[in-house]
Amino acid sequence: MNDLYSWIRDHLQALAASQVLPQPFEYEFVINALLCALLIGPLLGVLGSMVMIKRMAFFSQSVGNAAMTGVAIGVLVGESYTSPYLSMFGFCLLFALTLKYTQHRTTLPNDTLIGVFLSISLAVGASLLLFVSAKINTHVMESVLFGSILAVDHTDMNVLLGVSALCALIGLPLYNAMLLASLNPSLAHARGVPVRVVEYLFVVLVTLVTVACLKIIGAVLVEALLLIPAAAARNISRSLPVLVTLAALIATFSCVVGILVPMQFYIPVPTGGAIVIAAALVFVLTTIIRTSTARFRGASV
Repeated sequence: MNDLYSWIRDHLQALAASQVLPQPFEYEFVINALLCALLIGPLLGVLGSMVMIKRMAFFSQSVGNAAMTGVAIGVLVGESYTSPYLSMFGFCLLFALTLKYTQHRTTLPNDTLIGVFLSISLAVGASLLLFVSAKINTHVMESVLFGSILAVDHTDMNVLLGVSALCALIGLPLYNAMLLASLNPSLAHARGVPVRVVEYLFVVLVTLVTVACLKIIGAVLVEALLLIPAAAARNISRSLPVLVTLAALIATFSCVVGILVPMQFYIPVPTGGAIVIAAALVFVLTTIIRTSTARFRGASV
């Protein structure tokens, strides 16, 4: 894969040198960031539409906070603090599956239970990360909370590509089953859909995507990029396929704009924040369109 990345990067840099592409394309880290954006945009857009439909808005945030604990554990057992993926994936999957298992065995409302797990993950993760940061004298917490898409390396890109491929292999064949299980579990069960298995698989997919995007977007912003494009798409969608397609396009557009605009015009805004601001502006635009256009005013997906 590294040879493919190098081939793409060389061609884009040559086009930038000949002024066919904007000047930021001359830099390797910008091209790496854009390649990541082209992966996480569609991924977060499609998954975000399902997260919105299933009303799991705070689930990804709780998993993101749990990643702080995973990072701390990884550093303590000897993993590199720049890419402790084994500990992050392992702990976050355990955390997410425990949360889902508890949901099925308690009478507490889902938002209350997720809030409890969110608070626990935030407190434990922040405490452990502060302890680890003091030991190795580096700003680990900032990198986990806010990420840096301009600092991704080939390892981060390979992990993201692997997660994207896995989500496509699992999610695409089961998409209709996941959707039916979300909208009408009784009907899904009557049609032979293993509702409980499908729910656990969806939780695993959201967890994998959340962890893979942490280095790029950060725990604070990954939830925003899951939800805002989906919400913006819902404003101007009249059918589910349109909603999913628009969510993927808006997420990808927000990533690309958030990377290129600050670089091109020298705007001192963090890349992760710029990506979310771009998505928020699209949301505002679609909200105006919905409220001022009779075609979308009564639309519901």
